Parts: sequence; C-alpha cells; structure tokens
Amino acid sequence: MAYRTRIKYTAAQKAEMWDRWERGESLNAIGRAFDRPSSSIFGQLAPTGGIRPPPRRRARLALTLAEREEISRGVVAGHSIRSIAGSLRRSPSTISREINRNGGRGDYRANHADQLAWDRACRPKRCKLVSHPALARLVASKLRRRWSPQQIAGWLKRTYPHDESRHVSHETIYRSLFIQARGALKKELLQHLRRKRTIRRARQKSLKGEGLGQITDTVSIRERPASVEDRAVPGHWEGDLIFGTHNSQIATLVERHTRYVLLAKIKGKDTETVINALIRQAHKLPQELYKSLTWDRGSEMADHRRFTLATGIQVYFCDPQSPWQRGSNENTNALLRQYFPKGTDLSVHSQARQLNERPRKTLDYETPAERFAACVASTG
Repeated sequence: MAYRTRIKYTAAQKAEMWDRWERGESLNAIGRAFDRPSSSIFGQLAPTGGIRPPPRRRARLALTLAEREEISRGVVAGHSIRSIAGSLRRSPSTISREINRNGGRGDYRANHADQLAWDRACRPKRCKLVSHPALARLVASKLRRRWSPQQIAGWLKRTYPHDESRHVSHETIYRSLFIQARGALKKELLQHLRRKRTIRRARQKSLKGEGLGQITDTVSIRERPASVEDRAVPGHWEGDLIFGTHNSQIATLVERHTRYVLLAKIKGKDTETVINALIRQAHKLPQELYKSLTWDRGSEMADHRRFTLATGIQVYFCDPQSPWQRGSNENTNALLRQYFPKGTDLSVHSQARQLNERPRKTLDYETPAERFAACVASTG
C-alpha cells in the first residue's frame, strides 16, 4: 500500500493558507488548492483556534546573529567578557548572560544560541483573564447565559465605567476561548456561543432562498414610512416563523426601535391559525406600541387583511427573496437558535426572557427589556 509522503508547509504556503481562511474559504477548498485533505489544513489552523498568529519579530534591543558570531569569535580567541562587550558596544552583563545560558565558553555556538533565543522568545503574553480570575469568572457566567463576547465587553464598560480591571475586549474573550493554551476560559464554554465552531473563522454572508407563497393585496415595504426605516419611534415590528420538531412552530416578533422580542405559540402554519395567534398577541400591547408589522411573503400571511381589520395594524411585505429587509428579525431568529437549536420541540416554549435581558451593542449595551420598559412607561 502506497503512503503519501508527509510534507511540511513553507512559510509562504502557511501565509497563503491563512489568507484563504480569512477570506472565508472552506477547509475543503483550501485543501484542494494545496492538493491535501481538509484534515491537513485543520491541523495547521487548529493550534491557534483558527485565529491567525501575529507575525514574529525580534526585539529591537535583542542580540543579532552577527553579534553572536562576533561573540563566538571572541570566545575562541580567548578574549575577556569586557573586551567582547566593548567591541560590540554592549554591557558586559549582557555578554556574560548570553554565553552562560548557551553552553558557556567551551560550547558556545552562534547559530545554536540564536535559534535558542528565538525559541525562548516564543511565549504567549499572559492575558488579562488569567491575571484577573474574578473577571474571568464573571465573563464565564455571562457566556453560560449565552451572551456574546461583544455584549459582555460592552456591558462591562457600561457597568464598571471607572474600573479598568473589569474591562476586557471581545477579541480577548474570543482568543481565550479558541486558544486553550492561554488557560483562562474552559473549552466547554464554546458551546454557549451563537456559532458552534471548534475554530474561529471569518463571518460569511449566506442568503438562502425561501419558498414564497402567492399573496394578494400586499403593501410593499417600500411604502413603509421613513420613521419606521430610521427606527426613530417604537411600535414597528418585524415577524417570521421558526420551525421545530413534531410539526411545532413559533411566531417571532421583534420591535425595531428596542429590539424587544415576543414569541407567539402557533399550533399550525396555515394562514388562519397564524393570523389568529398574531391577533391575540397584538391585543396584549398598547396601541402606541404596535403600529405596523413587516413580514416576508410566506403563505402563512395570505389572510393579512383580516389581521389589519382586527387590529388596525398595517402589514408591509418584503420584496421576493429579500429576507435582509427584515434584518432585525433575521438576526433575532439566529440568536433564538442558541436557545432553540434545530431539532427542538418548540411547542413547549413561549418566552424570550433571556434574549431580552442580553445587552445589545446597538442599544449602547442596554438590554431590550430595559428599553421596552421605558417605552411602556412613557405610554402609561
């Protein structure tokens, strides 16, 4: 049986590999470019958690290879430490440490000493979460509540504005999760992130077509008032259905101004059942906080005119195959999948409390619950 010769990737190949990964290419695609299996590419990226290591550079004041060669010649010639230091314009203690840590006068070799120095310098900087265990525990507790690293970082700055010891960047949190050698956060916390990956990768946009029903008498999203577009006032909602096992589904509604989420149990996806559930949900809110609803062109909204007659709420419809026009709802549905993974029976769920209590960057790290409560108070 013939075996493939094991290869070592050159620095140029590794750089190209990282370039491709950061552009969003898959492991399989990168593997094909190098005529190697995806597992080989994964083995190169995994040690740093899919995060490109920074380029290594020698410290400005470190001894150079040329200086080490001069030290080696001085040692062979029997020159004193001070003599060698004087010729290099270095401190005698620098030359003494260099020789003693690399074999002493009898075994000092310039190339070997230079390589050892390079290897010793390859030590990761002690990250803040290791130096501040209380902060690490706080971050871990928020991750278990399914907060994103960016939400955690923003919430910490807002909650402790004058305490730098409790501030940490979202990038530090990601690196501590994906690069386990840092020893700050346990790998098990990765399962609480929105995207369940073992290595980090570039965000990719994916626009998938949806089955569209034929709906009549629709009002286009292009006719939606400008005040809805700029999120200036509360009361304008976006909605959709998400599906689970056992023919279960939930209607998800997100308020554009506050990002507050409501869930409505739906016993079936036919238009009569969906519209009845949406009417019941609408009657639970003050009229000032429910003025319009934006939906895609799914057949469940075929009876939208009955909804408008029963509630006085205008329904606007996205253009065909344009789910990004309901961006708030699309993002919310992705967040909800952290709590309701595919394969979940949605018939037993009807609350979005944890999601509404997560701080949002778009709200200056306030929570949707806080913003929505303020709107309710202002209408009272």
